[in-house]
Amino acid sequence: MNADFSRKAVVHAAREPWVPSPTPGVERRMLDRIGDEVARATSIVRYAEGSDFPAHTHGGGEEYLVLEGVFQDEEGDHPVGTYVRNPPTTRHRPRSAPGCTIFVKLWQFDPDDRVSVRVPAGSMPWTPDPERPGVDVMPLHADRQETVRLLRWAPEMDVVLTTERGLELLVLDGGFHALEETFEPLSWLRLPAGMPMRARTGSNGARIWLKQGVQPASLTFPRNA
Repeated sequence: MNADFSRKAVVHAAREPWVPSPTPGVERRMLDRIGDEVARATSIVRYAEGSDFPAHTHGGGEEYLVLEGVFQDEEGDHPVGTYVRNPPTTRHRPRSAPGCTIFVKLWQFDPDDRVSVRVPAGSMPWTPDPERPGVDVMPLHADRQETVRLLRWAPEMDVVLTTERGLELLVLDGGFHALEETFEPLSWLRLPAGMPMRARTGSNGARIWLKQGVQPASLTFPRNA
């Protein structure tokens, strides 16, 4: 699903049905996917109240942002706004007593990456972008391959995003119009390097998760798993 990284990919996830996973109480809306249950995947995942997922090791790493509720594992409680990167070889047993929804990416790490990242909700300030009036930035992670941030765009403004390394975004609040489409909460977009991205925000502005430096399918991904 959306496996061609040379083309634009769009999913308006709020309009998509929830698909049950093999684990009772855990459902998914798939955004991109290469593989079966072991997959290079980007998804929105919903945990019902009191549900849990079997303990597992992340062979290709896991990156997630908590969208609703409280996600839990051996590291504790992760409320809305928490951003986490669990690198390859890490292991945990996810669960959620109150229920939660997360945006999650699997099998998209450098295989040698061993850096764990935890950005608790509310721990990072919003900083005005000095070069772009009306834009606030909250950095989450950066390395030699990619940069991950939250962006807050003011209402009814024009925005240009660079795509030299490709970009991926998820709308969290508000919305904008770009590429002849209207993007709303839970709309997801992935653009290849070199494709221009010009947007006009709506009357409520927009808050987005943004990754610049999108990596194509890893050569280490176990396609036959």
